[in-house]
Amino acid sequence: MRKVAMLFALVVALGIGLVGSALAGLDFGLDEQNLLASKSQVLFGLGKPIDDSSQDSIDQVTAEADPTDLVTLANGLSAKVVTAAANAGPNIDMMAPWPNATNPTWLIACNEQGTGDPGVQRINISTGVVETIVVSGLTSCDPARATPWGTIVFAEEDGPHGQLFELIDPLNTTGVAIQGGTPTCTSPPAAAACTGATNIVERTAVGNLSFEGIGITPNGVMYYGDELRPSNGTPGGAYFKFVPSCAPAGTCPTGTLPGATNADKLENSPLTDGTIFGLRLGKRGTAPGTDYGQGTETGLGSWIEVPGLNLTSQAGTLKLTGYYRPEDLEFDFEAIADGDVRLCANNTGNEEVDQAYGSTICLTDGTLEQAADNTATPEVQFLVIGDPEFAMMDNIAYQPGRGNWTIHEDGDQLLGNNDLWDCLPDGGDDNLLSDGCVRIGTLNDLEAEWTGGIFDASGKRFFVSVQHNVTGHGVVLEITGWK
Repeated sequence: MRKVAMLFALVVALGIGLVGSALAGLDFGLDEQNLLASKSQVLFGLGKPIDDSSQDSIDQVTAEADPTDLVTLANGLSAKVVTAAANAGPNIDMMAPWPNATNPTWLIACNEQGTGDPGVQRINISTGVVETIVVSGLTSCDPARATPWGTIVFAEEDGPHGQLFELIDPLNTTGVAIQGGTPTCTSPPAAAACTGATNIVERTAVGNLSFEGIGITPNGVMYYGDELRPSNGTPGGAYFKFVPSCAPAGTCPTGTLPGATNADKLENSPLTDGTIFGLRLGKRGTAPGTDYGQGTETGLGSWIEVPGLNLTSQAGTLKLTGYYRPEDLEFDFEAIADGDVRLCANNTGNEEVDQAYGSTICLTDGTLEQAADNTATPEVQFLVIGDPEFAMMDNIAYQPGRGNWTIHEDGDQLLGNNDLWDCLPDGGDDNLLSDGCVRIGTLNDLEAEWTGGIFDASGKRFFVSVQHNVTGHGVVLEITGWK
């Protein structure tokens, strides 16, 4: 028996040794990453993704000669210049296709600079000609979105002072100055050819904060975030929704606004009057829930009515859920088409100092009708968790047709220049995270960042700004090639 026991122990030891040897060279996570890249044609509609961030930083002469040299793209994708005009704002940020996303002929773009610089511009997609809509008066114009009723909203990333404006007839509004929230053609430094100042109006009812991401449902409910970092114990930026007075009754316009004149049309906008709510997660305990505060940034929650218009200060008072610098947000258009509210949003994190990498969260808010009458239970879950390669999420774009998410990186180049990522939705596996992301673009300019990217309705044309690039003026590219 003793010999048998010794022999058995020897066999077991040998077996463990053989298994250990077999596993010694196995890196399952790396294998999974490589498998994802090998399936890129099926999953992402493109060829081989980019392995590493670019380490290059081209000079101004090279970039001026061919602005597409500012980017390197995954196999199958190609870029052409929409504009690199000398008068294009150097900090062009978010852009809205106009007159629609199906067959856009113009891009209406924010320029994220100071009050003395152009704030909003229109870009002719076919010619590259840039014309200035708002010539001065905006501080850090960042978000620009088309509304379901045929207007443009644009807003300032200006701390607690940020304002949101609505614009109608953007092709016939030129050289307008904004002074103290009032558009004017009569005071310097408005252009001599100023027209259409009455086509712009401040929407005070939505409140003030540092505007970044904006999304508006077909029935008029607007979601937006406060681009604010935590500081000395404050919770960071909160998320809000504005419910127009017409939304619960289902009477908000879903097409062209009524009225014979532009002024009449603006007066009929859903954004003239409504109620603001802030997101507070944590449903445990007495309704609406007491299990909220630090540590609760996912799960179920409630919308808390906000009584004042200074949303940044109200967020702290109402104990709304805070995130590290909420950036862009975008609707899941497939969910919207099914009558449900789902959006995904980026929070940058702070990778350059704390290695606190950014994240992408997704928020569901019931059906369109429940979102409007505030009877849904909102829920937030993570979609993407950042890492040293994918360090700081900024802008985000939903790709119609595939349902993928294109996420822009805006970091301090820990491992190279800023990148563009393509992320799958969550599939049938156990977790709720994206089934994987691949790098589909990298910049060849150390100081530049991808921003403002948006797809047309086909999901095959992607317009994106190369912000802060070495040319010193705006560069907007159109990327195509998805199969």
